[in-house]
Amino acid sequence: MAEIIFNGAAGRLEGRYHQTINDQAPIALILHPHPQFGGTMNNKVVYALYRTLSEQGFNTLRFNFRGVGRSEGSYDYGEGELNDAASALDWLQSVNIHAEKCVVAGFSFGAWVAMQLLMRRPELDSFIAVSPSADRYDFSFLAPCPVPGMIIQGAKDDIVPHTYVGKLAEKLQQQRGIKIDYRLVPDADHFYSGHLPVLCRHVVEHIKSLAKVKPLAVNQK
Repeated sequence: MAEIIFNGAAGRLEGRYHQTINDQAPIALILHPHPQFGGTMNNKVVYALYRTLSEQGFNTLRFNFRGVGRSEGSYDYGEGELNDAASALDWLQSVNIHAEKCVVAGFSFGAWVAMQLLMRRPELDSFIAVSPSADRYDFSFLAPCPVPGMIIQGAKDDIVPHTYVGKLAEKLQQQRGIKIDYRLVPDADHFYSGHLPVLCRHVVEHIKSLAKVKPLAVNQK
C-alpha cells in the first residue's frame, strides 16, 4: 500500500493506493462517507472494501475528499467532492492505462457521489453502493442508470433506513437492460458492526459474478 498525493481542483488530495503485478488489472476507486460527520478514507467499511477489491486483483485507490486529513480545500456540499472523485479517477487511469475494467465504490455519502460519477464518466463499467443515503439525497439523476452494479444495505441501519434503499434499488431494477444486484444484510447496522466479513463476502460474490476476476496472491499491509 502506497501513500500518494495527487492534484485536485481545490488543491492536493491524499490517498492510499494498492498496485498489483498485473498491468492490465481492473481498477477500483473507493469513496468515503460524509466529511462533516467523521468520514475519511480510513473508515472501517471503506478500508474493508479497499482490502477486498485489492485481494480480488484490482488496482485500488481510496482517498480523502477535500478538507479531510491532509487533503487541501474545504467541504463543498457534494459538488466539490464529485470533482475530487473525478480527479482521483483521472489519476488512477493515468497509472493504469491498460486496465480492462473500471469500478467505482462508495459508502453512504460516498455512494451518492459515486453514483453521480457514473453519469459523468462513461468509462466506468460498474458500481458498488454500500448503504447509499437514499433518505436524504436525490438519486433521480440515474435516469437511466448507465451501468449495472450492486447495492448493499444493512437491515438494522438506523441512519439510512433500508426501506429507502430498497425503493431505490427497486426503481433502478425496473430500468430496461440494467441489472442491479441488491442485497440486504440481516442484523447489520449502518457501519456493519460485527458484519464486515459478511459485507465483504457479498462484494466478492458480486465481483466474481460480473467480472470473473481471478484473485491474485498479494500481500496487504
